[in-house]
Amino acid sequence: MQATTGMSLVALDGQRFRFDAGALCLELLLTGGPGPVAARYEVLDEPDGLLDWARRCRLGLGSRTGSGLDVTVTAAELARVRETRDALWGLAHARVYGHPFAPEDLALLNEAAARPPLVPRMTADGAHAWAPGATATALLSTVARDAIELFTGPHADRIRECGSDDCYLLFVDTSRPGRRRWCAMERCGNRHKVRAHRARTHAEGETA
Repeated sequence: MQATTGMSLVALDGQRFRFDAGALCLELLLTGGPGPVAARYEVLDEPDGLLDWARRCRLGLGSRTGSGLDVTVTAAELARVRETRDALWGLAHARVYGHPFAPEDLALLNEAAARPPLVPRMTADGAHAWAPGATATALLSTVARDAIELFTGPHADRIRECGSDDCYLLFVDTSRPGRRRWCAMERCGNRHKVRAHRARTHAEGETA
């Protein structure tokens, strides 16, 4: 498995930053989603988009032709991944804002989780690997099972949306104090500090 978690992202303004969603299922939301905001980041219109995500997510799958997981993706599977990902958006937002889960979203998640997941194995040198012959269906099942563990587990109430007014990234706060507010300090956290500093400086100038 990967020694560190988090994925390198590039914002629309070109800034590169590292974002730790805290859970595999929330990392899938980085591939796009429903609505005009998430749709700007859509990559699941082609199989390569899913394969690239698989290489970069916390599963540490490696390249398709290298020593990592060799995933096959059919058009039908890609459509199911995209549909289930959109359902995950709805389920995660329901958790964040205390709304009831949509039955159709729950049905998609449970259907995906019912399929056989990825099969882990250990190599002769003690490294973590994945059994060959994996499919996108197995990959989706692994993600769906992770989502069920998250939504029903001890961190279910710590799923949050970034505190910035113009950022919609979702993450689960797994820190001990549970006070995480931003998607990343180097991105939205720093922008908030800059805005707060400018506001204080402006206020001090008016009262001088």
